[in-house]
Formats: sequence, structure tokens, C-alpha cells
Amino acid sequence: YFNILLIFAPVAILGEFLGWSPTIVFWSAALAVIPLAGILGEATEELAVHTGPQLSGFLNGTLGNAAELIITIFAVKEGLLDLAKASITGSILGNLLLVLGLSVLLGGLRHGVQRFDRTQASVNATMLILALIALGIPSLFSHSIDEVNHAGVEFLSLGAAAVMILIYGLSVVFAFQWGAEPKVVHEVRAATAQSVGKAVALLVIAAGLVAWLSEILVGAAEPMMHAMNLSEFFVGIIIVPLIGNVAEHLVAVTAALKNHMELSMSISLGSSLQIALFVAPALVFISLLLGNPMTLVFDQFELIALGGAALIAALVAQDGESNWLEGAQLLVVYVIIGLAFFYLPMG
Repeated sequence: YFNILLIFAPVAILGEFLGWSPTIVFWSAALAVIPLAGILGEATEELAVHTGPQLSGFLNGTLGNAAELIITIFAVKEGLLDLAKASITGSILGNLLLVLGLSVLLGGLRHGVQRFDRTQASVNATMLILALIALGIPSLFSHSIDEVNHAGVEFLSLGAAAVMILIYGLSVVFAFQWGAEPKVVHEVRAATAQSVGKAVALLVIAAGLVAWLSEILVGAAEPMMHAMNLSEFFVGIIIVPLIGNVAEHLVAVTAALKNHMELSMSISLGSSLQIALFVAPALVFISLLLGNPMTLVFDQFELIALGGAALIAALVAQDGESNWLEGAQLLVVYVIIGLAFFYLPMG
């Protein structure tokens, strides 16, 4: 049903060429990206069917958040570094609180107490805390380092980014080495498998359209924010992550409703780890190529929100079972954080 939103793609493209209102252009591009993100995800899953487990994990790790990565790259290109970093924060928060919260709430209401692999959930929870530390250290140390060595802040971010990508790669190897990927993932993939050629064609076409629309979206973002009196914080933390991840969010919730809580947890926690330990550090290196160097220095409010989200998500995951009340608790935290960033002015 989301594919009907593709009608907004020509609206956004036409609006860009004809100089329509930035608000119309932004929201048209945003709505058009939603189904394209879903197509990207489906093509990735179909392609993963025809590969071995290691390559499959790599494909899902690098392409699972492709739509949002593309949007963020264009934000960096335009010099909207605060928007880019806010979208990283928002993706992590959205997966840990909104997606996991909805999954646990709706799955719990339908099936009662749901159980999942405690060992893998515990590993993911530990990785979340590690990701928070990795993002927090450059932010907390940057002010003191900058006073004596301005370049040191950038080198700290580059070094942290390199080891974050390394530990993410090791976590993927560990997951497949120990067979931690839920069996239901293979069942879902096998059920939707199509030819490699079609999967690659879908991937290329969808990625190309997402890139085009992302450039339009980012170009209209700043005037749209001024027109609607929205901050970069709110747009980056709430709106952009929803645009790029709606399809993936629905898969996680649907899995929980089918009592496949292990798959749902894998999607929500795994996607958060991809963003924190792969996408964020990758952007640090990509930003150098684009001429707008981005560091891993996040705002104190973003760090507080990330810390709270990681803590409550880890507590929910650690015992290997969930219930609807825990889902409601996660959603309450997300709503409070959303309200806080809505009223928080920039600067």
C-alpha cells in the first residue's frame, strides 16, 4: 500500500524545477522516499537469499539503512551537519524506543509474554552501551582537547570512527559464526526470493531515485524549517528517521504480531547498532570527501537522550522476555524525548 506514495515523486521533482513552496517540495519528496526505502529493503533481502551468510550479513548491514544514509550524505554535502547528526541520533532513538516499543506493546497484547534468545539480546544490549560510549567520548572530551589542539578533535573522531567500524564488523562475524541470526529471517527471505538480476535492478533504480529525491528534500529542508518554525533537532531526530525507516519499522512490528519476537528484536536492535557503529563513523570519512568534515561531537541533549534510550532498551532485552507494559514504557520515553526536542531551540 505504501507504493501509492510514489505519486509524490513527480510532484517533488516538478516542484523543484518550477520553484514551488519549499514546504510542498520537502513533504512531497519525504512521502516519495518512504516506499522507495521499502523497495530498497526488499531488494536487499532478495539479493541476500542468493549469497552466503557472511556476505548476506554484510549486504544487510550496509544497505539496510541505505535510504537514510543517502539523505544524511546530502545533508553533509549541503553543510547541514547538525541535521545530519540529529538524524543519526533520531534513527537510534526511533529503533530503540518507537519500533521496539510498538513491537513489544502490540505483540504483548496479542500473545502475552513473548520470549527470545537471551544470549543474543544480551550481546546486542552490551553493544548498545559500547556504541553510546563510542559516541559520547569524542563529545565529552572535545571541549578540553579543542582548547589546546583544534585538529585533535577531528583526529579523535577519525580514530573513534575507524575502531567503531572495526567492532561492528567483528560483531557481524560473531553473529554468523555462532549462528545467532534468527531462523525465521531465512524463512522470510526464502519466501520472497526472486532472481538476482531483478533484485540488482530494483536496488539500482530505487537507490538512484532515493538519491535524487534526497537531494531535493535536503535542498528544501532549511527554508521549510523556517516556514514551519521547526528546529534542525526536531526535523533530524523525529522526521528524517521516520522517512527512511517506515518500511523497516513495519517489518519489525509485523514480526512481533506473528510472535516472531526474536526477529523483531533483531531488526530494532540490529538497525540501531548499524546506525551507531557503521553509518555514523562512515559519514565521518565520507564528509572529508565532500569537503564538510563532520566530527562525532554530539550535543549534550542528544547524548542524554541516547543514554536514556540505550539504558531502558538494554533492561527490556536482558531477561529474554517481554510484555506489553514494557512496550508502553518505551513509547512513553520516546514521546517525552520528542516533545523535548520539539520545544528545544537551536543554538
